[in-house]
Amino acid sequence: MNVASAIQMVAGLAWLIFIGAIIFAVMQATRRRSFKGLATLVIVAGVVALLLSTASAGLVFIQPEQRGVVISAVAPRGYREQALQPGLRWIVPFFENVITYTISRQTYTMSIAQMEGDIKGDDSISARTADGQEVLVDASVIYSVDPEQVVQVHIVWQNRFANELVRPLARGIIRDAISQFGIEEVYSSLRGVLTQQIRDEMSRKLAENGLILGEFVLRNITFSPEYAASVEQKQIAEQQAQQAFFVVEQRKQEAEQARQVAQGKADAVVIQAEGDAQARVIQAEAEAEALRKIAAALEENPDLLTYQYITKLAPGVQVMLVPNNAPYLLPLPTLEPTTVIQPATPPPATTP
Repeated sequence: MNVASAIQMVAGLAWLIFIGAIIFAVMQATRRRSFKGLATLVIVAGVVALLLSTASAGLVFIQPEQRGVVISAVAPRGYREQALQPGLRWIVPFFENVITYTISRQTYTMSIAQMEGDIKGDDSISARTADGQEVLVDASVIYSVDPEQVVQVHIVWQNRFANELVRPLARGIIRDAISQFGIEEVYSSLRGVLTQQIRDEMSRKLAENGLILGEFVLRNITFSPEYAASVEQKQIAEQQAQQAFFVVEQRKQEAEQARQVAQGKADAVVIQAEGDAQARVIQAEAEAEALRKIAAALEENPDLLTYQYITKLAPGVQVMLVPNNAPYLLPLPTLEPTTVIQPATPPPATTP
């Protein structure tokens, strides 16, 4: 409760006391009783009530979120040119009165939903795009009264600016802006550009009428059932095409993977073949070197071959069979004498 309201309550109480005292004095007079003390009470109560009423009529408390427009019978134009600022203010009692306006942000919503908008029911904005498609737009305008232009707003619009300024202005600007864009631009690539264009134009128009645009919100865009169905079919076709593309890419990757595996196996075979060939070369070089060394050793010591041959013979060898037409390659060691069995002489033939 502010001071002005408190004084007004006290003034009301004083007037009640004043009226009550008068009634009581009249009752005393009808009974022919003395009412001198009551007369004093009536006078005092009347004076106090009048003073308090005058004070309460001249004091106005302006809240921090408000500005006061003073309608004056003593001002040349019928109003004060400057609005009252927050706090306890004094006006001319009974000749001036104050109309307060909030400067806090307010929201005006236009929605297709039944209970969301300022106007109940479908209050969406019907607009047509540059290519002739119909769309339904849900939007919210967040605005406030310019504290420096409160008096002018009162003169021009009073308290009608929400329904008679913000609403028609927003609907007209939205329709004009959407008509400059194609249907696909509205809901996809250029939606941000569209929103910014509406915001800039609305800010300029509201400022011309003493209002400040806080924010414009493009809440939703609804398409006609026919276009929504075509968009859905297009999206399905795009998804199928994208899925087919993924399948092709997957097959390409699988083929590339198989090619790389085959290439890896081929490379492994080549590497192994090269390794085997190199190993055979090294082995042949080693054998050739060994033969060169053996030849050199035999050249220096011819009997070495005989020695090697002898060392390879089994220790119990008694008989060796060689082809009758092959010469002895080396002298044989002395063998133990063996008994030669002569064939028996056949008996002489008998003559009958």
